[in-house]
Amino acid sequence: MLKEITIGQYYQTDSVIHRLDPRVKLIATFAYIISLFVVHSWTGYLVAALAVGVVIAASHVPFGYIMRGMKAVIMILMVTVVFNLFLTEGTPLVHIWKLTITYEGVDFAAKMAVRLIFLIIGSSLMTLTTTPNQLTDALEDVLGPLKRIHVPVHEIAMMMSIALRFIPILMEETDKIMKAQMARGADFDSRNLMKKIQSLVPLLVPLFISAFRRANDLAMAMEARCYRGGEGRTKMKPLVYRKRDYAAYAGLAVYFAVCVVLCYV
Repeated sequence: MLKEITIGQYYQTDSVIHRLDPRVKLIATFAYIISLFVVHSWTGYLVAALAVGVVIAASHVPFGYIMRGMKAVIMILMVTVVFNLFLTEGTPLVHIWKLTITYEGVDFAAKMAVRLIFLIIGSSLMTLTTTPNQLTDALEDVLGPLKRIHVPVHEIAMMMSIALRFIPILMEETDKIMKAQMARGADFDSRNLMKKIQSLVPLLVPLFISAFRRANDLAMAMEARCYRGGEGRTKMKPLVYRKRDYAAYAGLAVYFAVCVVLCYV
């Protein structure tokens, strides 16, 4: 299960998407997420599917590798679908005991499931094709205007970068702890809910201790290097827009315009 989490990981390869400016990918991801909540028709979701399909093909990231990340959130997806099925009022379709599934509930649950799947795929594509350092620089640049109202933009971007870097580290640490506890007789595969909860205690306690220790080591390393925030800092590789970035913005504008039109059709 741990190896199936792809959000926060970087897939090393050479593609047009990888070479795009990280600001383009960050803005495009937010625009894509907004578009998923703008459209409410199956035609709109088809356009969103075509758009993300083109990006996946251009990124050279295997589709199976991207879909591996869905297994980690399948329970959240199922709970969302079930709640929408039974709690949406409308024309009755099926009666199960005291619960009723409606036509509107089926339609809304299906659209919500598609929306969540596309949202996860879009977010995963951004992290799979952009390094944490690039994401930090992009976020700091995009949120730059907020510095005028004294928002700590650099610190926010730094925290996000550190969080993304810690995801694979904590996953690896969790895997090691699980193997060590299984060698001592811990049962993580039990179907009994209470036993499964009890088995998490010897996993979470050393994981939290390890996470705090790593955080403390990182803080000491940053202090030893005289880190004092973003004031006056320069970048070794400043972000510069190129022709392909403007072309990507144009494609994004066309896609978003189509979504807005479909919203009112």
